[in-house]
Parts: sequence; C-alpha cells; structure tokens
Amino acid sequence: MQSRTPASRTGRPRSAEADAAILAATRQALVELGWSKLTLGDVATRAGVAKTTLYRRWAGKNELVVDAVAELFDELELPDCGSLADDIEGVVLQFAAILDRPEAKSGLMAVVAESTLDDALRERVRTSIVQRQMRLVLEGRERAQFRGELPPEPDPEESARTVELIFDMVAGAVVHRTLVSGKQADEQWVRDFTRVLLQGLASESGAG
Repeated sequence: MQSRTPASRTGRPRSAEADAAILAATRQALVELGWSKLTLGDVATRAGVAKTTLYRRWAGKNELVVDAVAELFDELELPDCGSLADDIEGVVLQFAAILDRPEAKSGLMAVVAESTLDDALRERVRTSIVQRQMRLVLEGRERAQFRGELPPEPDPEESARTVELIFDMVAGAVVHRTLVSGKQADEQWVRDFTRVLLQGLASESGAG
C-alpha cells in the first residue's frame, strides 16, 4: 500500500495520535479557510503540535492536504451483500456520503483544482487516493468472479484496463453528481447507476 507520508526520517518514533490530529486539523482548516489561506502554522495550532512536527512528516501543504483527503476515502469498505449489484450500491452510497461531508468537498475540490497546475501534486493524488481506492474494484470483481457473476480475465493487461475503467466510471459519475451538479446521489440514483453500469459490464463480457 502506498505510504501517505514522505520517507521516514531519523529521530523519535511517529505518533499516530499526532498524525490523526494534524490530518483532522487540516480538513477543518480547509473548510473554514480554503486552500489559499491554509497554512501549516494554522494547522499546527489547531492540532496542538509544533510547526516543526508537521515539517518532519510532510514536505509542504500539497502533501499534507492530499493525505488529509486520502484518509477520508480510506474509510470506504466494500460490503458483502450477496450480489455484485448490492455490493456496488453499498459502496457507492458510502462514497456519496463521504463526498457530502464539508471537509471532503472542500479538500477534494481544492486538490483537484491545484493539481491542474502541479504535476507532482497530480501524481500524489493518483497514488494516494486513486490507486489506494482501486482496491475496492479489485475486491468486488474477484468476489463477483467467484460467484460466477463476472467471467475471469486471464490477460493481466486487459484485466488492469477493466479495473481502471470501472473505477473511472464509478468515481467520475459520483463526483460529477455530487460535487459538479450539486445533486444528491440518493438510493434511487444509485440503483439506476448500478443497473446501467452492470449492463455495460455484461455487454463488454459478451463482446469478449
């Protein structure tokens, strides 16, 4: 799993409690101040730690904010509801609920906007958020293949492309619905989306 912080440095062991406090303070500052006004000094004050503590863990604001946002999405879990459709609906509802939180809205929109001008930040978003959450697609697909709901994909390259495509479809649709269109991803919308997604997967499987 991709580490959410830079390489460890010599010195005292890291404190999980301090890390949690810093990331929570970062999300709070994003909601109240926005990206442009957020400073590491303010985050340190909110978290009750020395500013040097932040710099020992994160090289700068970009890395800190991405990791604060990534921690939110690490809460996602793929439920085992007995069918692929129900599993997808369960995780999409979780995803939508996270995106409805002010700290997720502020954080994700901020890092996406900033990453359009910063290749290093875009790469960190990709590795710390996107790649980490692809685990959900891998787990769901393997479970569905075990149940016989999806056919196996013996070609590793084709399999990787499918995983990436499914992730893009789910994440893109939910983010657009909730953050771009400003509409609710309620149970009815999630059921309709899941139906369309599964129709596409069935069509793709049939074509193969």
